[in-house]
Order: sequence, then C-alpha cells, then structure tokens
Amino acid sequence: MKSFFLLLLAGAVSMLVIPAARRLAPHIGMVDMPDPRKVHQAPIPRVGGWGIALGAMLPLLLLNPVDPAVRAWLAGGMLLFAFGVWDDARELGHWPKFLGQALAAGIVVFYGDLYVTRLPFVDGEALSPLTGQLFTIVAMIGVINAINHSDGLDGLAGGETLLSLVAICFLGHLTGNDLVTDIALAVTGGIIGFLRFNTHPAIVFMGDSGSQFLGFTLAFLVVYLAQVANSASSAALPLLLIGLPIADILAVFYQRMRGGMNWFKATRNHVHHRLLDLGLTHHESVVAIYSLQALLVTCAVLLRYASDGLVLGLYMAVVVALFAALVLAERTGWRIRREDPRRVSLLTRLPQLLRQDARARGVLLALVALPAPLFIVGAALWSSEVPRDFGIGAAGIGLILAALLAFGSRAPGIAARAAVHVTVAFSTWLFVRYPGAAAPAAFIVANGAMFVLVAALAFYLRFMARQRFDLTPTDYLIAFAGVALALFVRFGGGDFGAGHLLQFVLYAVVLFYACEVVIGNIGRWRYLLGLPATLALGVMATRSLG
Repeated sequence: MKSFFLLLLAGAVSMLVIPAARRLAPHIGMVDMPDPRKVHQAPIPRVGGWGIALGAMLPLLLLNPVDPAVRAWLAGGMLLFAFGVWDDARELGHWPKFLGQALAAGIVVFYGDLYVTRLPFVDGEALSPLTGQLFTIVAMIGVINAINHSDGLDGLAGGETLLSLVAICFLGHLTGNDLVTDIALAVTGGIIGFLRFNTHPAIVFMGDSGSQFLGFTLAFLVVYLAQVANSASSAALPLLLIGLPIADILAVFYQRMRGGMNWFKATRNHVHHRLLDLGLTHHESVVAIYSLQALLVTCAVLLRYASDGLVLGLYMAVVVALFAALVLAERTGWRIRREDPRRVSLLTRLPQLLRQDARARGVLLALVALPAPLFIVGAALWSSEVPRDFGIGAAGIGLILAALLAFGSRAPGIAARAAVHVTVAFSTWLFVRYPGAAAPAAFIVANGAMFVLVAALAFYLRFMARQRFDLTPTDYLIAFAGVALALFVRFGGGDFGAGHLLQFVLYAVVLFYACEVVIGNIGRWRYLLGLPATLALGVMATRSLG
C-alpha cells in the first residue's frame, strides 16, 4: 500500500510543481532556445526536471528513511538536481557538470557504501574495494550522461527511463526489496507527471536537472539491484536494464572520435536524429526507440538468471542490428516515402462524415461519460473495506477537490484533474483489491461495462471527437507497460498480485481516458464528474475513519 501511495503522491507533486516552475522559468533564464541542432522551433521552458526530482524525493523524505543507501541517493539526487538547475540557467561547461556527477556518485559509493564488486565473466573473483569504488563512480557518470544525451525528442528520455524503472521495480518486488520498489515507483510517478507536459508538442523540457537526476537514479538502482538486492542475477544484466542509451552514447563518441570532433560538443548524430533524417516523424522516431527499449528491459526480466554470455550476446545482437540497419539505410539513400496527400480514401473521409451526425456523437459521448462516475461512487460504496491510509488520503484530496469545485474557475485546472485521476485510482484499487460479497456479480457487470466503454471510447476518440485525436508516444508507452506487465506476470515468476495488479492497470487507464473526454468535451464536467468524485472520496474517508 505504501508503494501505491508513493506513485500517486509523486505524480501529483510533479503535476503541481511543473506549472509553477514554468511561469518562473523566463525570469531566471531557464528557457531552451532553438538552434540548428535542436528539433523545436520556439523557446521552451526547461523546468520539467523540477517536477520529476521533487515529485520523487519529497514522498520518500516524508518516510524518514533510515537506510544509508536511501539517504545517499537522496543526497546525491539533491546535489545533482542543484547542479542541473544551475546548468539550465547558466549553461555550464562540461567540466563543472562532471564535477557535480562525480560528487553525487561519490556520495553513493563512500557514504552509502554501494559499489560494484563483480563483473561479467569473472564469477568468484571480487573486485578490490578501491577498484570497485572507482569503477562505480565512472560507470555512474557514464549512465548519467547517457540519459542526458538521449533527451533530444519530446518524451524520449523520460519514456526510456520509465520503461527501465518498470522492469527494475518488478525485479525489486520479486526479491522482496522495498528500497528498490519504493524509489523506482516514486521516480516513475515523477516521470508520469512530467509526461503530462512533455508529450509532443512539448510545452516543457526536463532540462539537465531532470535528465541527470534520472540517469543518476537509474545507475543507483541498477547497481543496488545487481550487487545487493539480487546478487544471484547475471552481472551483465545492467546492460539490458539501462538499454539503448548506453549504445547510443558510445556510438556518438565513436563518430566524434572518428571525425576528429570535440568529444563533449553536442552534435546531431544520435539515434533519434538519424531516424528523423530517414524520414520518420517525431512520433514514429520516439515510438521506434520505445519499442527497442521495451524489448531490452523485458528480456532483462525474463533472462535475469541467464548466463553472462547469453545476456551480453542478446544485447549486442539488438544493438548491432539497429546500427547496421541505420548505416545501410543512410548509405543507400533510403527514405520513408509518404502517400500522395491528394489521394483520400473513404476510410480517411469517414471521420468527417460521422462528425456531421450530432445524435451519433451525443450517444457515443454518453456511453463514454456515464460509466466513470458510476464506477467511482459504486466502488467506494461496495468495497468490503477501506484501509485507513486510503481514508486519510481520501479526506485530504476530497477537501481540496471540494474547494476547487466551489471556488475554482469553471475550466478544470491541473489540480482538479489530478484530484479526479487520484480518485479514479483509489476507486479502481478498492474495487479490484476489496471486491466484497457481491464480487462475482459486480465483476461480471464491471467487465461488461468496461468492454462497452473501451469500444465507445476508441470509436469516439478516433472518429467523433471535435479535435483530432492522434495516438502519442505516451499512449504507446502505456501500452508497452501493460504488455510488459502481462509478460512479467506470465513468465517472470513470483506473485506480483498478478490478477489484481493487471486488472487495476487496465481499468484505471481506460477510466483515465474517459475522464479526460468528459473534462475536455462536457461543459458541466463538475456536475458529471467532479461532484461524484468528491462524494466517492467522502464515502471512503467516512468508512475508513468513522
């Protein structure tokens, strides 16, 4: 239950911090200006890292951690976040950045007493403490820069790291290690809140404060997982868990060395740049990289106890295939060719035809809008119990939502949206985890209603929405996470609350999208969704605390 709240609280903090930081950004010089190497064409605030880092660290600080490793992660993360903010505002050179990275890694190694003691292919031969400590510092600096350099397209660095964290969280759960799962979930929540503003076209960039913090966290968790939490796993497993960013930065350094360029001067030869040059759109490039990263981290879970040779061989096979395909396409001049825009099929014209029928649109909108409030209130009433921590959280969020509905603007702000989404998550978890005596009938009705909702939602968004609805890389990210979760449950072993967790994720995602449709398309959203959410939170608080 604690981990569940870490995820939600981190996401909520992230979504609240970023809008405030975005308003502050122009006044403190934290705006990313366009240049020939970059993709964006307008100035963008680079304060998304504030939401990621603060959203992840504040919930864990509230737990008053006693483990030296957690304290080392918090101290190193705060230090690196400060250096990142400094760089985002003043454009530091690479040597001050390396200093901050080395100091953060040194805190983990010397205060947290966490460092690498074993390497692939040398089973039984432990590294000396000094060698292991130095190697760990260099490796952590490498991972920090790998994630930092991958931050070149909207949602790319955040999505790649999120996929790695999903796998790390699952592996941490299988070993029963709360440190790994808590940190992974807290940072995941921070990323989810950030992606709300960073999906293409982004209105906020994470900046170095975010990318360096994510790289530092990923390096810390990989070392802790492989060296402490599950030392029986393959020593080569970090390659698969970190994934594509390692191969990307090594390939970039190779090209810079070969071309006689400055190693540390930014260039336009990362994988995402090369995919764009081959004619892929921004979305297609991000989704292609997500796909490869999802493949690598899923293999990390499934092959966690495989031999070092198999793990390394699989990683090299994927990487070599990727770069071989890129080089072949570049040398042969291959480019993606789009269809002639003058040729318009019936399927393309169908959305315009359907949008003209107001009655059809109204029926579909009702099918999307009604199940969400009914589910939210019904779950709060019918669950067999409401844990006390849920009741405390529901009471606080309910008061905030009631105040926003009474005194806030008519248009829903970030805080109101966050409160509604948290209510959906609470209700969904209660329904799945504490179904009560009416479970069989309730599950039949709920699954049937969910099937209708999915069909109506998909059809409405694709054909009937007033504004064009395109699948974004974040939507694919959610799909990848769902598929990975199903694979982990099926083949990963262990009891991950398989049925409960998978059903919770699927129900919650569908209801989140339904709530966004209600908020975005129905003027009286506060009566249809806001008041039922407030009522459900009140019921939860009363049942738990009464």
